[in-house]
Amino acid sequence: MTTPGSTSPLPVDTLPAHLAAARWFGGKGREFTVTGVTRLGEIPGGPPEPRVVVDLVEVRYDDGAEPAHELYQLPLALYEHPQERLSHAFISWHDEGPGTDGTEHWVHAYDAVHDREAMAVWLAAFAAAEPDDGDSAGEDRGGAAGDPLLFHRLAGHELAVDATSTPFSGEQSNSSVMFGDDALMKVFRKVTPGVNPDVEIHDALTRAGSEHVAALYGWLEAPSDEGPLQLAMLQQFLKTASDGFELALASVRGLLADAEASADGELPADEAGGDFADEAYRLGASLADVHEALRHHFPTGRRDTDALGALARTMTDRLRDATAVVPELAEHTDRLTATYAALARLPGALVQRVHGDLHLGQTLRTVVNWKIVDFEGEPAKPLADRREPDSPWRDVAGMLRSFDYAAHAVVLATPSLDPEEGEHRRDRAVAWAQHNATAFLAGYTGDRDLTADEQALLAAYVADKAVYEAVYEARNRPGWLRIPLAALAAL
Repeated sequence: MTTPGSTSPLPVDTLPAHLAAARWFGGKGREFTVTGVTRLGEIPGGPPEPRVVVDLVEVRYDDGAEPAHELYQLPLALYEHPQERLSHAFISWHDEGPGTDGTEHWVHAYDAVHDREAMAVWLAAFAAAEPDDGDSAGEDRGGAAGDPLLFHRLAGHELAVDATSTPFSGEQSNSSVMFGDDALMKVFRKVTPGVNPDVEIHDALTRAGSEHVAALYGWLEAPSDEGPLQLAMLQQFLKTASDGFELALASVRGLLADAEASADGELPADEAGGDFADEAYRLGASLADVHEALRHHFPTGRRDTDALGALARTMTDRLRDATAVVPELAEHTDRLTATYAALARLPGALVQRVHGDLHLGQTLRTVVNWKIVDFEGEPAKPLADRREPDSPWRDVAGMLRSFDYAAHAVVLATPSLDPEEGEHRRDRAVAWAQHNATAFLAGYTGDRDLTADEQALLAAYVADKAVYEAVYEARNRPGWLRIPLAALAAL
């Protein structure tokens, strides 16, 4: 891959330790080598100091597994003198090359996301960009010539350029920065040539006036010979919004507390003070609206019987591989294989652009309605796969599994010393999950019953998701393995 940048003066030998310690680095636990650093460009319009630049770090893995090669973005703030306030974000002290007087120019380099002065330069560059004349983020511009860093801005919102930046500490695979109450910028750390679905979908739905996404204000990209390198997106900051998963957890806690306070220790899920069903219904309706907008603005297609048979075989293969990791799955193999095989008997099924990694943690409740966020899809998948159409029932299945996780997460976080009481708490939590899953489906379908074909699709996607969860929990949280195993037993 070639870009319009040049080799960066950033020393390669300083970077492995920095990457290994970064939350957003996806290669933890793998042997890797930093093979080069490219200076994509300098953010224009800033003061003499700090210089604000964007470097791209090339990583190759030495273990023979895929992916073998990745690119990571390092936005840098360069200072002549050390900045004590940024000591936690220090990356390197190095020579940037001859200055205007021909002498060495040593600088202290810091991760720019943590520097308010540097982030002010980024925000000003977005504000200075001319509003786009209709070009969408989904247009692959390939190796466009011109400025190495291209700031795009949508019309309709004036940015508050004096807003103070604050980095968001909870991010895993990217870095986000809040600009006061006005905007939020997501900096994509792992960069892949091509159109990022998070930018692409937010762009399309913002232009369409969707009420269920945070409005896109702009994005930053650099050209390359393999397609645009989309580096960051700037969008509406939903300051007063509440995280959907946290709201669900609060509802489960309310149910369990109310049940324990009742005279007989029993309380139906729809009678608890923390009942979530109305919100689950609204969330289902919001997802239906988003899916309808995606069908309107992106190509759709159909999987024929052969394609559905191939999907069934793929799910079956995943089950076989998962059973090698989680032997407890073996007792469910016959039933799950039959669930997948039912797909091959369907006459066909719609596919379209979808979220791809939907769960309650990807939703926000505002005072007006639900918003769905983070349309990147599963981060571990190749970019091309994340942009491929899929069944909308995949998103629905992800949400149903998320209700189940919310219910059991509360029970696991507050174990009971009395085995019988513990069993009652689990039963109440399961009732909560089923109650809200039913409400969510009713909202999504507009209160109609699912057809037999839809039931078959949903059952297969739910099972496939639970198998994936079993492998994840076995490797990362063995104490939570019981959650997907219980769900598979109940299918």
